[in-house]
Amino acid sequence: MYATVMHGPGDVRYEQVSDPRIEKPTDAIIKLSATCICGSDLWPYRGLSERNGPAHMGHEYCGVVVEVGSEVKTVKPGQFVVGSFCLSDNTCPHCAFGFHSSCQQGEFMTGAQAPYARVPLADGTLVATVEMPDADMIPHMLAVSDVLGSGWYAADAAQVRKGGTVVVVGDGAVGLMGVLAANQMGAERIIAMSRHATRQQLAREFGATDIVAERGADGIARIMDLTDGVGAESVLECVGMGESMDQAMGVCRPGGTIGYVGVPHGVSFDGQKLFFSQRRMLGGPAPVRRFLPDLMDRVLKGAIRPGKVFDLVLPIAQVAEGYRAMDERRAIKTLLRVDA
Repeated sequence: MYATVMHGPGDVRYEQVSDPRIEKPTDAIIKLSATCICGSDLWPYRGLSERNGPAHMGHEYCGVVVEVGSEVKTVKPGQFVVGSFCLSDNTCPHCAFGFHSSCQQGEFMTGAQAPYARVPLADGTLVATVEMPDADMIPHMLAVSDVLGSGWYAADAAQVRKGGTVVVVGDGAVGLMGVLAANQMGAERIIAMSRHATRQQLAREFGATDIVAERGADGIARIMDLTDGVGAESVLECVGMGESMDQAMGVCRPGGTIGYVGVPHGVSFDGQKLFFSQRRMLGGPAPVRRFLPDLMDRVLKGAIRPGKVFDLVLPIAQVAEGYRAMDERRAIKTLLRVDA
């Protein structure tokens, strides 16, 4: 088959590779209904993350099971499934505690920007629907696999509560999903930090009550003004840069909580400042598997439509253009049609 391979910074190709196959009895092979490009894929694309040799790209996926290993019991061929970008057995102590992204057997999904993909630890990773979703549901189900799950985790980690005040730092796909999550969790005020008109519009559609375009000290001052000098009790950091973390720290009130899901690049902390700020922090790779059943149910019932975050749709053969569009901020998130 053909699949997406990154050969180096800026060098993404859709080229012929070996078909995926069952390698362990706990594997499943799925035929993807759609796939997409993640903001985290841009780190190696921009040369900001180390890669040793060509890499098979893609970790967001949904589709139909076509084959399972001999030990797989919870999913079967013909079922539509969604899985997390973090593969997990769903039985280890960390999974039982709700942190599937730290599973003792865990690994990260790869190779999903392709028509077919191998999913290790299928029993613990994949969740099947009762019926086959309609075609118009596919983008929304795909979003659950990572970007919605990550935004939801950011809100959960930040302890978003009903009636609370939330600040979302980052207007990429995960940040926008954080806005949606905070709205679903009942936050009364959701302040989205964004400088881009299309993203501002989508943030408001997902539930943002205020938009702050300023950055740095001006952005912090603006949010402190909006909150009467108090700050927000819940802050979602959805970028992973030093500047964005400084922004999150600057707008979080004492006793408040920062949920951070942006992969850190250039983030550091001053111990004295951290000590006296009295802010809670929880984050890391999202344990999406914890949230999958609930989020899939919300999508299927029409309560949320996270697939609106896909503002560019391309055939998978044009994946290189999808990367360029996201890198150049011409697209928030690219959905790749899988027609083969």
